Amino acid sequence: MKFFKYFFILLFFLINLNAKDIKPIFVLETRDLVYDFVLDGSNLFVSNAMGTIEVFDLFKQKKIDEIVLPPMYNVHGEQVTSKILSVDRHNGKTLFVSTTLKGFRDVWLHDGMNLKHIIKAENKLAVREARFIDDEKFILGTVAHEMILYNMSDSYKTYRKHLEQSTFSDVVLSEDRKTMITSSESGRVTLTDVKSGEVIKIFESQNVDNIYKIDYKNGNIITAGQDRRVGVYPKNSEPYYIKSDFLVYTASLSPSGNIGVYSSGEENNLQVFNVNTKKKMNKLIGHYSTPTTIKFIRENELFSAGDENRVFYWKID
Repeated sequence: MKFFKYFFILLFFLINLNAKDIKPIFVLETRDLVYDFVLDGSNLFVSNAMGTIEVFDLFKQKKIDEIVLPPMYNVHGEQVTSKILSVDRHNGKTLFVSTTLKGFRDVWLHDGMNLKHIIKAENKLAVREARFIDDEKFILGTVAHEMILYNMSDSYKTYRKHLEQSTFSDVVLSEDRKTMITSSESGRVTLTDVKSGEVIKIFESQNVDNIYKIDYKNGNIITAGQDRRVGVYPKNSEPYYIKSDFLVYTASLSPSGNIGVYSSGEENNLQVFNVNTKKKMNKLIGHYSTPTTIKFIRENELFSAGDENRVFYWKID
């Protein structure tokens, strides 16, 4: 029995021999809690809880611009700031979603000079995310798990599809923006055609509870779940899950879909792993609070943010 005990200890040591703790290359400080961010060229657009989108030059590692929403006032005349929940970029335009005092959401478009109010709270849409499809169209995901394809040129809804009864949590478009993956509090993962809104496939869920975040790269899918599971759906093999010791708030895939990263443990770390072999690799350490968003920009480079006023840049080599 002792032989087997020492054998497994040695095996565990050899597997983790090349794994190491990695600290961020640099950290960008923001006005307030970060909700979302998107890279456009060498600029990072970061939405926050203070009603602004801060624009950072990554070469200079400093803020160079800012989109500021007009203030809101409650019934007592007190100024209230909006939370900007999602942000996206396409051809020099910024699309984003903000909270309102009425509980519904506003959708805005900034063309680099002017701010346009596309959807107002009076439309009574509880929008959670808005993502560009092309110059004229974008997709909306509502809390009620409705996916809405909206045409800006004539303010027209091409379709409004109610995908399921469970609350919507996240949406990610494929690289060609022809398909999208959505997730919900049920743990369900759905592949949908963007143009028609028709469901292509419902995946056998690897999560048994709420999915917080989802990613979709090169045909591979990853989920981050309240059930402490990281669901993985490789395009060429059987789906599986990785069990974590803490709630998994966020996960992401590299552009090839071969490398995954997920939030891991109470120490606010990020765990890197090989999607094909399931082998855990390096660990990213440095977050002060729970990571909630991870986005790769290259195969070995990524940004992350959490419940704090910082965005972290990492290299995982």
